[in-house]
Amino acid sequence: MIDLLDLQKHFILTHLKEGDVAVDFTMGNGHDTEFLSKTVGERGHVFAFDVQEQALTSTSEHLRKVGCPDNYTLILDSHHNVKKYVDVPIKAGMFNLGYLPGSDKTVTTMRKTTLPAIEAAIDLMDRDAIILVAVYPGHAEGNAEGKMVCEYLSSLSRYKVCATRVNILNSPTSPFFILIENKP
Repeated sequence: MIDLLDLQKHFILTHLKEGDVAVDFTMGNGHDTEFLSKTVGERGHVFAFDVQEQALTSTSEHLRKVGCPDNYTLILDSHHNVKKYVDVPIKAGMFNLGYLPGSDKTVTTMRKTTLPAIEAAIDLMDRDAIILVAVYPGHAEGNAEGKMVCEYLSSLSRYKVCATRVNILNSPTSPFFILIENKP
């Protein structure tokens, strides 16, 4: 059976290299931040966003514990404000929509900030870059968010970006992800 997390990393690694800049738009507990940090290495940089202090604390502890290089900036702010902090082209971005794993699930990503964040991520893309959006349609906001993201991306010119959806066909409430790639 396909492991969606492994598949996500495979696609990211076709674009992201040592020395690049990446953004974790939803840091959570820091696992995507760790992956990006170790991939870009000491010469690269990762910006990671979350609106919850708990996420920053958890991520900071996790990154130190696993020995990540000191190549990241953790930001307590919404991902839709990315351009206030990132003013260089990015090679990769990761969104893990939904709620903070291990939390009480009362705070989730929301359509009103997710769409502007994805639009900003696309604007920040370097040549031959990738944005990955993981969607969790098993709860009401996640389902609405996923539909909104798919609708928006399907409206974009295929000459600007290629948006590909990867999902399990016979499990409609399972998580799925979307790859947004631009031309090299």
